[in-house]
Amino acid sequence: MQQKAQQKIKVGIFATVMLGLLLVGIFLIGRNKSLFQSTFVLYGTFKNVGGLQVGNNVRFVGIDVGTVESIDILSDTTARVALRIKEKVKPFIKKGAVAGISTDGLMGDKLITLTSGRENATPVEDEDTIHAVDPMDYDKVLDRLSGVAENAEVITEQLAGIAIQINEGKGSIGRLLYSDSLATTLEGTMTEAKKTVKSIRKGSDGFSENMEALKHNFLLRGYYKRKEKAAKKEAEEQQKEAEKEKKESGRKKKQNKDSASLKVSKEQ
Repeated sequence: MQQKAQQKIKVGIFATVMLGLLLVGIFLIGRNKSLFQSTFVLYGTFKNVGGLQVGNNVRFVGIDVGTVESIDILSDTTARVALRIKEKVKPFIKKGAVAGISTDGLMGDKLITLTSGRENATPVEDEDTIHAVDPMDYDKVLDRLSGVAENAEVITEQLAGIAIQINEGKGSIGRLLYSDSLATTLEGTMTEAKKTVKSIRKGSDGFSENMEALKHNFLLRGYYKRKEKAAKKEAEEQQKEAEKEKKESGRKKKQNKDSASLKVSKEQ
């Protein structure tokens, strides 16, 4: 009889402990899911939810303020996400708020992040639809990176082949770097070019001396004097024309100044 009573006590203690754990679990889950607080709902329409699941957190300014309540497919290209948000943060989420999907850490769960919207706008209302930004498609990014890596590998192989050919003295660059005969030919070409430039310079100096001598020749002296007189006359005419234009400009400025003074005196 006593043994049965002890068993009943043990069963009662076990049941009490389990019931207490159950109540604590319900309380923690309810607090996390905002079951014991006033809440409101916001909706966002995404073209790709990127692995988001019901029950994931909603984060605002780095604080968890709600959860994802439901994800409903509207069409073959869109899905509507319902966000259950704590009532106390409603005044801070304004019209024009934006919902985006991000990751909690590098490899963590997906979550919704909210931005507040325009500063002077009115707060959102229950069951409002806010603007949604689709997450980055990492598969496409990885495909592009893979293509870039393949192209880089091909280019590296081609550059390595070109470097090998140059080291072996093949191709124009290889022959230029490693061929002694080509270097000798280039050296000779440069020497000939220097001689040619020197001859041209010497001929130019001689031509200048010949022209100076012709100026003092009695047969051509008159011709050069007439050219000098004509050039001097042309320069004098240009100077006179410039002085004439300067005087005309000064006269016009004086007329304008006199006209303005006369107009002021009439007004007074």
